[in-house]
Amino acid sequence: MESVLPDIAPRAFPQAVAELADFDTVARAYQPGIFRFVLASLRDRDAAETITQECLLRAYQARADFRGDASLKSWLMRIAINLVRNHLRDARLKFWRRTQLRGVDASVAAAWLADEQSSPEAVAQARQRIQSIWSAVAQLPEKQRIVFLLRFGEDMDLLEIADAAGMREGTVKTHLFRALQTVRKRIEAV
Repeated sequence: MESVLPDIAPRAFPQAVAELADFDTVARAYQPGIFRFVLASLRDRDAAETITQECLLRAYQARADFRGDASLKSWLMRIAINLVRNHLRDARLKFWRRTQLRGVDASVAAAWLADEQSSPEAVAQARQRIQSIWSAVAQLPEKQRIVFLLRFGEDMDLLEIADAAGMREGTVKTHLFRALQTVRKRIEAV
C-alpha cells in the first residue's frame, strides 16, 4: 500500500509518523484510552462516544500535519482535551450538561475494578468509593482535572501529560499535587 503521508522530517517520534500510515491500527490502539479520558471528563457516555469519534476523525484529517514532536498518544489526547473543552464551553448544551453531569453510573465504573470473586459488600463498597472519587474529581478546576485524569485514568507520564495539555512539566506536577490533595481531603470527608 502506498503511503499518503508527505515526506516529513520527524524530530522526536519518527515511529509515530510511520504508524500514522496505518490509521486503522492507530484508531484501534488509542480509541479505548481516548474514550476513557473523555468519559471521565464529561461523565456522559453518549457525548464521550461522539467526541472520541470526532477526535479520531480530526486526527485522521490532520495526519499529514503531524510532525512527530510528540508521541501519538500525546497528540491524540491534546485533540481530545480541546474537544472536551469545546464541548463544555458550548452554551447551547448548558441545559443538557447540567442534567447529564450527575455522573457515570457507579455500577459501570465499579465493574472495571470488581472481579467475579468479590462479595456483594465489596462490590457495593467499590461502587461507593468510585462514586466519591468521581464526585471529588468533577469538582476540581479544569487543569487539575485534566492532569489527574490523564495521570491516573490513562497512566500517562508527566512529560506526556505536559505535551498533551500544553503545559510545562513543573506546572503538571503542581496541578497533580493540588488535585491529589483535594481529592484525598474530599474522600476522607465522606
